[in-house]
Amino acid sequence: MKPPAGAKSPPPEPDTATSRPPARRGMAETQAPSPTEGVTPGPSRPMPPPKPLGNQGNEFKAGDHVVYPTHGVGQVQGIESMAVAGTELKVIIVTFEENRMTLRVPLNKAASSGLRKLANHDMMGEAMDTLKGRARIKRTMWSRRAQEYEQKINSGDPVQIAEVVRDLHRNAGQPDQSFSERQIYELAMDRLAAEVAALDGSDKNAAMNKLLEHLKS
Repeated sequence: MKPPAGAKSPPPEPDTATSRPPARRGMAETQAPSPTEGVTPGPSRPMPPPKPLGNQGNEFKAGDHVVYPTHGVGQVQGIESMAVAGTELKVIIVTFEENRMTLRVPLNKAASSGLRKLANHDMMGEAMDTLKGRARIKRTMWSRRAQEYEQKINSGDPVQIAEVVRDLHRNAGQPDQSFSERQIYELAMDRLAAEVAALDGSDKNAAMNKLLEHLKS
């Protein structure tokens, strides 16, 4: 049945399956530029869910050093409540001094987001042993390998990050790294050194020297 002449058609209903609420200020995570930006990626592979790594617990308190997969080592400043969509949400406040960034992670999403306490000494020992192994370079296109290396770094797993450091490290007399190889290597080395430094109570330079000694052995 046609509407009477001059009648206005009702506005279309919103598509609730695809519409998303606007991001809330203070809850959005700031991402750093990808070291493989500009490289044509190979076939995408799903990122495995983060796995628990040593010293895990459900409680985080102010002063704890923690690891967030995409940002590395940070420090908990405390837990506070925020009003979100009319409900009270508890969030963990984590600061990353080097990036001058503050991240608010919902307490009930901490595990699924990959936020964890520092790896225990057994897990870090396994990462150190990984550095001593022989590099395992796959015979695939660099774009595909770069994507896999980046996934390992962002897994937050120190053993997987150590594999990236081991595979991309160059000793004297070996071919130089390409620019993108160097970027990924330095990112992996920085992430691993930051966690070693937090565990040992040392600084990052001392931790990097420790990693280099293991790579030479």
